[in-house]
Amino acid sequence: MRMRSLCALAAPAFLIASLLAVAPATTHAQESENPYTTRLDVRMGQRLYQQQCGRCHGQDGGGGELGPALDEGFRNASTDAGLFRIVREGIPNSQMIGISRNATDQSVWMVVSFLNSLNNTVDVDLPGNASNGRQLFTGKGNCSGCHMVSGDGGRRGPELTAIGSRRDPDELRASLTDPSEDVPPRWWTVRVTREDGSVVEGLRMNEDTFSLRIMDENEALWSFLKGSVQSHERIKTSIMPSATDTLTASEVDDLIAYLFSLKREDI
Repeated sequence: MRMRSLCALAAPAFLIASLLAVAPATTHAQESENPYTTRLDVRMGQRLYQQQCGRCHGQDGGGGELGPALDEGFRNASTDAGLFRIVREGIPNSQMIGISRNATDQSVWMVVSFLNSLNNTVDVDLPGNASNGRQLFTGKGNCSGCHMVSGDGGRRGPELTAIGSRRDPDELRASLTDPSEDVPPRWWTVRVTREDGSVVEGLRMNEDTFSLRIMDENEALWSFLKGSVQSHERIKTSIMPSATDTLTASEVDDLIAYLFSLKREDI
């Protein structure tokens, strides 16, 4: 699905610097609820996130080559306090390191507020029928061939169990009708031409200087040494076709209603 785009919001440099200064004696490290949730806090948190976290997770939270998307929910935290600990301390035995040790607790809470803003949606009245949309998801639309919901479905596209908690209806419509508008690196594909001239194409699972690993349309995994193939080409468009190729306008409305109904309270 298309990742949400958020424009960078300006903030005075001296204020950013002060938030990254050594934490004062009285902090909010033990707070169970975030005390910094105003719109200004979110904007400041965005700036801090882009400076400290954007290189790995994408400047808009949509994911990067080193870190997963953060606008798809948080797998390792279901509360603000848990998210605070991860931003502050990182995740042991992983590439996820914590924010700068000089960052104040206030600045960490602001980053938490920004991350939460990526996943906040509101309930709205929709023209579509969610029950019909569910049938389209597994039937005519064949969405379940690539997308998993509650453990059922394919793995060639983003997991959608709680997509309604992360995307509003307009974003869902844009993702369905123009899926190649903004494809994060996690969902790029690779076309490999082997030495014998045969071609293997699949989802880019892992890549480094010397090797790459892809998953083909049958979800079979292939590993290649780059020096042992004729060529390899990254394809940055989506493998997902536009929903308008197979569904009517009313069916697209039904599918949006179903996807928007997929929510989880603990995100």
